[in-house]
Amino acid sequence: MSQKSVESPDPKPWWKFGFVWLVLGGPAVVVVASFVTLWLAVRSPDPVLEEDYYQRGLAINKTLAAQDQRLTPALKGRNHAATPASQVPR
Repeated sequence: MSQKSVESPDPKPWWKFGFVWLVLGGPAVVVVASFVTLWLAVRSPDPVLEEDYYQRGLAINKTLAAQDQRLTPALKGRNHAATPASQVPR
């Protein structure tokens, strides 16, 4: 009985295994994305709000409410035009 010698194949370098790139690729993409995000944040910072931003918002809301009140009769007329005659309020 003769024993065959088992030869191990030549070991491959680590970069030739696909799973290594799968494991290293995820964190590498995250690091690149974080630098891109940092670059975007430094390049275009958020604008500073006005001191009276709240008062300006209230004024805009009042203007919009006044416009809605002017259109109210037209909206009611349009809605009642689509209402069947049997359901028109008297």
